[in-house]
Amino acid sequence: MKKQTIAIDKSFVRPDAYGSLAVPIYTNVSFEFDDAAAMADAFTGRTKAPDYARVENPTVTNLENRVRELTGAAHVTGYNSGMAAISNALFAVVAQGKNIVTSRHLFGNTLALVTTTLMPFGVKPRLRDLTNLEQVEAAIDGNTCCVYLEIVTNPQLEVADLKSIAEIAHGKGVPVIADSTVIPFTETNLKSLGVDIEVLSSTKYLSGGGTSLGGLVIDYGTFPEINKRIKGDLLFNIGAYMNPYSAYQQTLGLETLDVRYKRQAANAQHVAEGLVDIDGIERVTYIGLKDNPFYELARKQFGPTSGAMIAIDLASKEACYEFINRLKLIHRATNLFDNRTLAIHPASTIFGLFPDRQLEQMDVRQTTIRLSIGLEDPDDILDDIRQALK
Repeated sequence: MKKQTIAIDKSFVRPDAYGSLAVPIYTNVSFEFDDAAAMADAFTGRTKAPDYARVENPTVTNLENRVRELTGAAHVTGYNSGMAAISNALFAVVAQGKNIVTSRHLFGNTLALVTTTLMPFGVKPRLRDLTNLEQVEAAIDGNTCCVYLEIVTNPQLEVADLKSIAEIAHGKGVPVIADSTVIPFTETNLKSLGVDIEVLSSTKYLSGGGTSLGGLVIDYGTFPEINKRIKGDLLFNIGAYMNPYSAYQQTLGLETLDVRYKRQAANAQHVAEGLVDIDGIERVTYIGLKDNPFYELARKQFGPTSGAMIAIDLASKEACYEFINRLKLIHRATNLFDNRTLAIHPASTIFGLFPDRQLEQMDVRQTTIRLSIGLEDPDDILDDIRQALK
């Protein structure tokens, strides 16, 4: 079956007692067993029956199974946020004395995780330009536990050569963990590019309407010890499992993801092309523009669509604030890939607690506005931008 069919018609693990077409929301905590042996088998993993909702829930399992079949993954685990998915994937590989080869071009909280949160545990970041393969190779040594990157960085919109990075990392026995939030897994085949673990915020495209928080770890099974650590240790002891209501909302979102994403990506392409000719905009950054330095590599890795995130630069921080204040249709809010178009000034919000010097190192400019393009008519989005710039 094609991906869109799988997203809608993947059957439940067990038939619903009442024949519900949509998976029910199982809000219960515990599950009853026929006898002591069945209970023991469930708790020790000998059967797939759920034992306790903190580590397995039928509504969440249904979402995990659909994503697993869509991606060809060996294992999928749902978490209560994108950051929970990222942190658990990293916890599965780190240890005292290990290092993570990554970039300064990361989402603010992810960068803080690898440069601040993990440091007291003896885990060090090696921040390199991941578009420079010589730097990547030189950074990896016997203590490297993974290479971590975003397939399209937020908000810099940088694209690294995933296949080349994976070849270097795998040659040294090191896994590649990649955040795919900006381009959905229905549009990519990261396994074929050498990615071992895919992490993402399902709050974004899957939720769609900004209805629920969630995150996913998609494990392609190339480093089996990672899943053993996730399923046999972290899931039990950290308690970051996805809640059933979010799983229900995001299962519904998964069913319409293909049509919504294609519309959003087409809208973003139209808006980006229109922005190029608008007075007052100093720079338009979008990987779908042919003069973008990552255009060809992005097409090769991700196919014909380029996501729904655009960055624009104005003359100054003050001009950015004035622009945002004048918006009438576009919403002043954080999040990505909502059904609505959103605008934010990253340097003063998402990265607002970082010092200026660090912002410069991260290429987060005071002149940049991040746009997440929604499902409105793209000409209405452009009209709002034009009037806000007057």
